[in-house]
Amino acid sequence: MTTKAIPGAVPEATAIRLQLRSWPEVESYLQQCKGVILPLGSTEQHGPTGAIGTDALTAEAVALEVGRRTGVLVTPTQAFGMAEHHLGFPGTVSLQPSTLQAVLRDVVLSLAGHGFERVFVINGHGGNIASAKAAFAEAYGEAHRRQLPGADRLQCRLSNWFMAGPVLREARQLYGDREGQHATPSEIALTLHLEPSLQRLQRPLPEPAPAGAIHGPADFRRRYPDGRMGSDPFLAQADHGARLLDLAATALSQDLTEFLGDELAT
Repeated sequence: MTTKAIPGAVPEATAIRLQLRSWPEVESYLQQCKGVILPLGSTEQHGPTGAIGTDALTAEAVALEVGRRTGVLVTPTQAFGMAEHHLGFPGTVSLQPSTLQAVLRDVVLSLAGHGFERVFVINGHGGNIASAKAAFAEAYGEAHRRQLPGADRLQCRLSNWFMAGPVLREARQLYGDREGQHATPSEIALTLHLEPSLQRLQRPLPEPAPAGAIHGPADFRRRYPDGRMGSDPFLAQADHGARLLDLAATALSQDLTEFLGDELAT
């Protein structure tokens, strides 16, 4: 199932990437559609067998597929997120909550200054949620203070692909309680679909620490010694990832079309 492309947007797979468009093309795009998709991820540990870039890879893949189905432009991925609690594991790169909030605020304001009025953030990391919502609130107020064009119509929406109803139901059916809360087989499956070389990392693992509280990095490392929270990523398969990508893109394409409905009608 696919969602009909937004009228006036560019449906070609390569054309929906903002970084591959020229400024006159973006200016022309804005005459017909004022929506844009922003992929938001994180660079953090995902257990002993998961890629550190999992959250950015998955958010970008879902965003590009939603863009391909709808014709809405997709910005470059914000690959660094709020991952402070994972800093006990090598390779994790984190922004402070206030830093991520400031980055997202400035991205939204940059887009709004050019006439974008609907910013649809596709997020791959739960730790980003609070900062993203705070950034939206800041951006609304600052857009009004700056008297940006369309400030009264500016809206942002956060969509967490891993929390989409069809994705949650599929993960529950595939993995049951072994899905866990971090380094989950569903997200690992999507990375296996996207990057087959990651299959080399997959192996059976000991019983994970049960999911529970999240505090600072030292406490997290103590509670969850190998980085997993109740998950069994060895259950992941690339074909599961392909299915999950389709389910996420279908659900979020529908959400995006509804989100842009009011904007298209104005």
